[in-house]
Amino acid sequence: MVSQARQEPPLPRSSSGISKLAMDAIPAPPLLLRSPAPGIDLPGVAKDKIPAPFVWPQDDTRPTSAAALDVPVVDVGVLRNGDAAGLRRAAAQVAAACATHGFFQVCGHGVDAALARAALDGASDFFRLPVAEKQRARRVPGTVSGYTSAHADRFACKLPGRRRSPSASTTAPRRPSSSTTSPAPSARTSSQWGGRVYQRYCEEMKDLSLTIMELLELSLGVERGYYRDFFEDSRSIMRCNYYPPCPEPERTLGTGPHCDPTALTILLQDDVGGLEVLVDGDWRPVRPVPGAMVINIGDTFMALSNGRYKSCLHRAVVNRRQERRSLAFFLCPREDRVVRPPTTGAAGAAPRRYPDFTWADFMRFTQSHYRADTRTLDAFTTWLARGPPAQQQA
Repeated sequence: MVSQARQEPPLPRSSSGISKLAMDAIPAPPLLLRSPAPGIDLPGVAKDKIPAPFVWPQDDTRPTSAAALDVPVVDVGVLRNGDAAGLRRAAAQVAAACATHGFFQVCGHGVDAALARAALDGASDFFRLPVAEKQRARRVPGTVSGYTSAHADRFACKLPGRRRSPSASTTAPRRPSSSTTSPAPSARTSSQWGGRVYQRYCEEMKDLSLTIMELLELSLGVERGYYRDFFEDSRSIMRCNYYPPCPEPERTLGTGPHCDPTALTILLQDDVGGLEVLVDGDWRPVRPVPGAMVINIGDTFMALSNGRYKSCLHRAVVNRRQERRSLAFFLCPREDRVVRPPTTGAAGAAPRRYPDFTWADFMRFTQSHYRADTRTLDAFTTWLARGPPAQQQA
């Protein structure tokens, strides 16, 4: 981490040729994030066929439904502009979506379009580094920081042999401090890869996540400030994802089926598309909407809503001709926060479904007992009932 009080070197120019430092001086067109060209070559991936370790079971690679998921585009700007009717409409949209599948998109968020482009370009610059350089930032299994072939160790427990995903990601924890965190801490020859762009991007994501918490409060009828205050001192994670073109997309996945254990995910994706949600047995695509960001409920907020809002299985598919990039911001509570639903509103109207727990215990459980299904919270409840987590073996 580099203190902001220290002298910072100029940021490198991105692959687009525009200095990230100058992004604020350039009028930003509407946020439409196109996949860059040319693609990034990954070693070991054949041009016309994928290697056997990348082939997923047929049940997980079931074809995508032709019908897109009905995901409302919610204007979160109504929380600030005094539009009472618009606010009621937004709360109703969120309530309906979250009670059904947990996904919606937001517009009117105020995130700087030039900043979003710079963040995606910075990720592309990192993934274009030589493999040996990226491997210096590789993630240690059981931790969340570093470079990896998308969740390879987590999905391996579910697949025959040791299957892999034809994608890559790099992840960094994000804490509220006066520091700049680099997502690739060991790639110091490109030490500005994270830099101020990612500091600013994470700050804007934190602000947006707290705004969404206000909307979730309204949608559930809980006391104002309950969720926003809970996450004010949050410990969050940002992940940069890269999905290269794949010659046999029907036989593999970019990221396998999973639920997010965190509270809330804010996804910035380019215009290629690839996010899909399992609803009523069908994999339904979430179409990119220019200027919008995708929001989904995670397991932790499912517990905070006492099971009213759903954390659903989703996956990322790959494209035969185009690469895809995305940035995922995962909102997490402070490690020692006790996850407990409010006693008011819809969340408090039914008997408790889950016991009190801390984010530290839940993170420990998900890192060592990963489940690719929707019953993680139930399994975690059983795990907690065995005794104090500190006395259990991971």
